[in-house]
Amino acid sequence: MYARIASFEGDPVRVDEAVEAVKGQVEANWSSPPEGLDRAKEMWMLVDREGGKGVGITLYETEEDMRRGDEALNAMSPPVADATGRRTGVALYEVALRKQRD
Repeated sequence: MYARIASFEGDPVRVDEAVEAVKGQVEANWSSPPEGLDRAKEMWMLVDREGGKGVGITLYETEEDMRRGDEALNAMSPPVADATGRRTGVALYEVALRKQRD
């Protein structure tokens, strides 16, 4: 498993607007995603409401899938740039441990 993690900063007052914009974009495209994101297995959005920061995590089965997803996400514009703030970084990781409780 592999993960692409993108970090964002924006206006703390607009966190709800950013969450809704990203949720809307993901929900609208989940069943027929753009090329490059068709192999994404999971997407998570974490937010720090007080600090106006967020993290987007996208999980993939293979490193190649992650690299294709990274290219696709880098080419996309944020749904509402003013609301979602600016991307401050992107990192690519191999998931060395993943545990989940039922």
